[in-house]
Amino acid sequence: MTRPKQDASKFKSFMQENVLTMATVIGVFVGGLVGFIIKNSTGEWTKREIMYISFPGEIFLRMLKCLIVPLLVSSITSAIGGLDLSMSSKIATRAITYYFVTTISAVILGICLVTTIRPGQGAKIVETRTETIDKASKVLTPDTLMDLVRNMFTDNIIQSTMFQHRTEIFENTTISPAQPMENWEFKAAQREGSNVLGLVMFSVILGTTIGRMREKGQLLQDFFTTLSEAMMTITSWVIWISPLGVGFLIAAKIIEMESIAATIQSLGWYFITVMIGLFLHGFGTIAVIFFLGTRRMPYRFIAKLSQVLATAFGTGSSSATMPLTIKCLDNMGIDPRVTRFVIPVGATINMDGTALYEAVAALFIAQYREMSYSFGTIVAVSITATAASIGAAGIPQAGLVTMVMVLDTVGLEPKDVSLIIAVDWLLDRFRTTINVMCDALGTILVNHLSKNDLASVDRLNAEPHELLELGANGHEMKE
Repeated sequence: MTRPKQDASKFKSFMQENVLTMATVIGVFVGGLVGFIIKNSTGEWTKREIMYISFPGEIFLRMLKCLIVPLLVSSITSAIGGLDLSMSSKIATRAITYYFVTTISAVILGICLVTTIRPGQGAKIVETRTETIDKASKVLTPDTLMDLVRNMFTDNIIQSTMFQHRTEIFENTTISPAQPMENWEFKAAQREGSNVLGLVMFSVILGTTIGRMREKGQLLQDFFTTLSEAMMTITSWVIWISPLGVGFLIAAKIIEMESIAATIQSLGWYFITVMIGLFLHGFGTIAVIFFLGTRRMPYRFIAKLSQVLATAFGTGSSSATMPLTIKCLDNMGIDPRVTRFVIPVGATINMDGTALYEAVAALFIAQYREMSYSFGTIVAVSITATAASIGAAGIPQAGLVTMVMVLDTVGLEPKDVSLIIAVDWLLDRFRTTINVMCDALGTILVNHLSKNDLASVDRLNAEPHELLELGANGHEMKE
């Protein structure tokens, strides 16, 4: 074959493999461009008109969210059930260690940047009060932490697919004078949205049990494995509308924005500080950790994650992006047993971008309020931001609720979250993109560290005639 024909064949193969990725990235840019053109060339749009624009994107998001619960439960259960207890423990330990190190690194980086740049000094901000902020501000830190544990140990697995436990407090107006929030009445309530932490915990325990049952549990193991494969097949159908869905979601959000110039003028340095932190963490800190573990630079893998990252940016939800992330890593040759455990757990508890953002936001508001803070306060912010990021379920703008807990650590009023709400929706998309990228690279890292252990498990469980095939194939990462 001549050189021109080889080049043409390579180009054709490249286009066939990456057409959906390029279409999704183009969808993000076209959606943003159309949104800016419409916003600047027409009058103010009503909520109903914006809803019409976002409708195709809403359908795409609903289809993805529909896959979350069955995929999460079946993936974790089948992944752990297919391994012995010691192997599951090794993978879990490596994954959780990676998540802990990256989250702490993100918080420290954010604190270093906000104390160096000091974006809150001299800032002129217009406070934005909404019903969401008023409702989010009526929480106490002990309640938030205990609700986190309560949701981990759910009392109704079916209910957990639709609702999360939440402790609500309300003021008793019959008592005079007004009481502090710690003395308000409280009640247990159910908030709409899947209890992802509870589902993860249940799936881990169920998978461990099936693994210990061996032959008796094989029927259940086959069921969850087949269910996981079925969900991935549906995902491969849904992702073909991602360019259209992401484009409409971005366009609608930009049209919905208030004055862009005024927002940048008032929160510009805060926005820049968070963006610098996210960029340095995603392409600096994570890259160093990845290189130390694999002796490879991560940028070629990040390029292959382009479609996943574009979808994460468009949806603003790491959980909704989870099916696409698993599909992409499967195509890269990552062991499915690692992918189907690490990605669902990561989408639940690993929120590096959120942890960095909450640490920066808390100290930014403290600077704006001209409140002095000690080293002890900074340490407290670090710990609280890490805990709050775990409690932030992988849904859009969940960090707004957990932000209240971090503000309470600094001694700030919960209503101060209104100071940063104007840019929260945009930063939410950037930090979600970093969260998803960190999860994916962590999966590749854990797969690399576990490769020999997984191969030994395969050889132990394989039939004699399968050993040669295992030795010839293995599980290699495709660069």
